[in-house]
Amino acid sequence: MQNGTLLAAVDLGSNSFRLEIGRFDHGRIHRIEYLKETVRQGNGLDAERNLSQDAMQRGWDCLARFGERLAGFKKERVRAVATQTLREALNREEFIKPGHKLLGFPIDVIAGREEARLIYQGVAHSLPQSDERRLVVDIGGRSTEMILGQGLQARMLESYRVGSVAWSMRYFPDGQFSARAFEIAEIAAKAVFDEAVTIYRPDTWDAAYGSSGTIGAVGDALTAAGWPAGVVNREGLDWLLDRLIKAQSADRLKIDGMKEDRRAVIGGGLSVLRAVFSLLDITEMRAAQGALRHGVLYDLVDREEDLTDLRATSVQRLAHNFSIDTAQAERVSKVAQQLFLMAGAALSMAESNALKRKLDWAARLHEIGSQISHSSYHRHGAYILDNADAPGFAVHEMHRLSQLVLGHRGKLRKLEADFDDRLFVQQLLCLRLAVILCHARRDPDLKGMQLKWEAEPGRRFWLTCRPGWAEAFPQSAYLLQEEVLDWQKTPWSLLVG
Repeated sequence: MQNGTLLAAVDLGSNSFRLEIGRFDHGRIHRIEYLKETVRQGNGLDAERNLSQDAMQRGWDCLARFGERLAGFKKERVRAVATQTLREALNREEFIKPGHKLLGFPIDVIAGREEARLIYQGVAHSLPQSDERRLVVDIGGRSTEMILGQGLQARMLESYRVGSVAWSMRYFPDGQFSARAFEIAEIAAKAVFDEAVTIYRPDTWDAAYGSSGTIGAVGDALTAAGWPAGVVNREGLDWLLDRLIKAQSADRLKIDGMKEDRRAVIGGGLSVLRAVFSLLDITEMRAAQGALRHGVLYDLVDREEDLTDLRATSVQRLAHNFSIDTAQAERVSKVAQQLFLMAGAALSMAESNALKRKLDWAARLHEIGSQISHSSYHRHGAYILDNADAPGFAVHEMHRLSQLVLGHRGKLRKLEADFDDRLFVQQLLCLRLAVILCHARRDPDLKGMQLKWEAEPGRRFWLTCRPGWAEAFPQSAYLLQEEVLDWQKTPWSLLVG
């Protein structure tokens, strides 16, 4: 990546939406601008796990403002990620589709462990490089992430469904504080974190760091009261708890250093933080400058090159774990990408490379389900990918990959795909044709073969072969004619001649 490149990350958190714009300079990213709005989308989930209209509107209004600031940014230089609230929301697509248009960029819902990985990257890049073993804790609005890492490498990642907004709504309704409410809230948080005790025990780390809102709010309040800056300890937590109980409610709480927008969720945040200190036997925690949005920025740098894109590593790991026929996977990938280039598209080099890379991943994993059963292995493969823990991937990216694997053979109507998305259709067709042409598990003869796309008069692809090709490869020719029939049941058509 060239020095001076501007990058942007949007973090759609449960409590706040944040926009971070940075400039890449010799491996580091320096802040240019930071915007934050308290949206509190997390308290808009109802009992059926649907976002309320008011919560969605608050989010849309914020994204529209962020979108105005991001006007002119290239697609590959911006990434927006959504966390626990949108992971939970059953109607999240009702929010994401309009949100995408208002922001001007796609919104990726990321899994909990992927959120934890990105948080660690943000924190690690903000700290001096050393061999120190680090525990990183991020208490968000509806989830808490815990990570063990060393240097830039995260080793253990976990996400727990407990956070400042969720706990405030559940145990401090109407912002009322009492000693008994804090006791119950801490016990409940410990019950969720119970399995973390053996994983994140004190002998596995040298220093504890807190990232994001809760630790920052607690640290600011303690610093304003005379405690050491940037450090939270047990005595400070006891002092803050006493202040909240004496105030009796969030409305009455007056503490120097605590921002107005944090008072409504400080009860839940403090109870969760105290539970973490108690369970993991933490004596002090340092406030880290890095957070999820910073990790997203550094991940954008990595994604530019396939060699450092963690998604490529995840694909390799899945291929190895499921003992995929590597030679066949590479063969299918090579042919699929050749066909994709033949079909052509009015794309930038970056967009074309990104689509070819994802097509390559689908080709390398198209037989992943064979280790379960050869019968319907494409369905098994799709299930594996939809449920795999694949660092680097957003939820929708894995689902799109699973749809390519599901659709690489058999009937097309089984797909939950948007056949108006021409680029997805082109990827899918190229993968299916590559599997057909490589059916004998040897390199196919593509001499004289051409694949073209025609927008008018209808949506169709033409595959042309040199004279005599069908006679030389009758089985392949037969399979291609069967493929023609399959596409007739979609809004697209394939002609072979």
